[in-house]
Amino acid sequence: MPFRALLVDDERLARNRLQSLLAECAEIEVVAEADGVAPALKALDATAPDVVFLDIQMPGQSGFEFLEKAHGEFQTIFVTAYDQFAVRAFEVNGLDYLLKPVEAKRLARSVARLMGRSTAEAGLRRELDDSDYLFVTSATASRFVQVKSIRCIVAAGAYSEVLTASGGKWLVLRTMKEWERLLPAKRFVRVHRSAIVNLAFVERLEPLANYSCNVFLRDQKAPLWMSRRCASTLRQRLG
Repeated sequence: MPFRALLVDDERLARNRLQSLLAECAEIEVVAEADGVAPALKALDATAPDVVFLDIQMPGQSGFEFLEKAHGEFQTIFVTAYDQFAVRAFEVNGLDYLLKPVEAKRLARSVARLMGRSTAEAGLRRELDDSDYLFVTSATASRFVQVKSIRCIVAAGAYSEVLTASGGKWLVLRTMKEWERLLPAKRFVRVHRSAIVNLAFVERLEPLANYSCNVFLRDQKAPLWMSRRCASTLRQRLG
């Protein structure tokens, strides 16, 4: 059975565009539309959708206020023209965050993510794509970073440090084993029990006496040490 969807957006043209794009997705059936929070709550009670495609900034009340008043179990995919709401969308457990104008390929990834969430009980986990975004934090800020912009990930106790191409260093509560399961294997490789590198940033390998080596990454002064076993694997990957 397809997922039943409720579209909530005060702009009729935006709803029409999303309706048109979703018409190409056999996995989604649009069962109702609403142009504000009050009618959206009525539609929610009347149709019991599986997923709500929700605009955030609407006249009168926002999409976040809709979620505060809504009852029932459903997934939320935010659709908005304003990316400054991304952090808040993450905090309220949004499944995904789409920026207007919505592109067909990006919407298809959201639908795939929705399908993956439905099989979570079976222990299935979706591998991230290069173009996906991750929520990260530091002592002073929080933001989303794109997977392909990650230079390396280093273990930090129960946390891990995510180092990006722009020089940012972000803290994430996730183990190295979890990163291995989530990151695209074609791009990322574990060089040590405490480090994973993005192959796109590997500049050179420096052999050491014990058959291990140092890994030098582009725009990063200090190398990462790589174990002998991992060195053999990485050399094969780099050809």
